[in-house]
Amino acid sequence: MPKAARISTSIPVSPASESSDTTQFVTVALFSGIGLLISLVAVILGIQGVWF
Repeated sequence: MPKAARISTSIPVSPASESSDTTQFVTVALFSGIGLLISLVAVILGIQGVWF
């Protein structure tokens, strides 16, 4: 009779992984926010650029 393997359903998450995820999120959020701010200022000032 074959024996069944026990498979763990939970995956442990280390604190370093959570910190890395938070750092990546903050970096992307800042980059996106700065880009949106620059775009908003350009639209308000009527600067002609790549878009028409």
